Amino acid sequence: MIQFITNKTIPNSVLENLSTYGQLILLETKEIVYPAISNHPDIFCCLVDEKLIVAPNLPETIKQQLADSGINFREGIKKLEDKYPNTAIYNVAITDSFLIGNQNVMDESLLDLASTRKFIQVNQAYTRCNLLPLPGERFITSDGGIYKQLKNNNLDVLFVNPEGIVLKGFKNGFFGGCCGVYGNTVFIAGSLNNFLEGENVRGFLSDMKIVELYNGPLLDVGSILIIGHK
Repeated sequence: MIQFITNKTIPNSVLENLSTYGQLILLETKEIVYPAISNHPDIFCCLVDEKLIVAPNLPETIKQQLADSGINFREGIKKLEDKYPNTAIYNVAITDSFLIGNQNVMDESLLDLASTRKFIQVNQAYTRCNLLPLPGERFITSDGGIYKQLKNNNLDVLFVNPEGIVLKGFKNGFFGGCCGVYGNTVFIAGSLNNFLEGENVRGFLSDMKIVELYNGPLLDVGSILIIGHK
């Protein structure tokens, strides 16, 4: 069974559509990090292969849900705090071949687990929010610095302007935070028809199935983390 770890407070239509594909584990926290990201899975968890590294101060109720669902997880070393950069400790992108993040911020446990991968240092500590890894070591990013670093490593990467992506309390959210990937399918919290860069994204994803989970604007929900057997 596919399992989705996602933001509890996103629109019901998104959750209902997502639930037709697998089991939902809904994340909600209070007074750990600042409110705009307090329900964001990519703030509290980092997916390495099919193992989750979670912040030690992830609420015990959520840890119990993970355990009850049979999800393989372990706690990292550092606790999250309410101010950046200590909100971004676990916001790292890890693929089969690469670990991408800010080494000055990320938890040491992530570096240890990903020791067999090539490390790419970026200044943007909210790496996973800004970066969507795709099969075949391709990427979409809404951060110019990440884009430059990936291009310097000869990787296939599309840059998109994040204007119009909704994140309450901020001018905009980030593209990676709207999405989750499972196999050859990209799940998006919103419709690309409502995104200025929508056609560029569709073109880049022309070899993949795109599931737009509702008809509204793109929402930065803190990524949709997906665990399952392909």
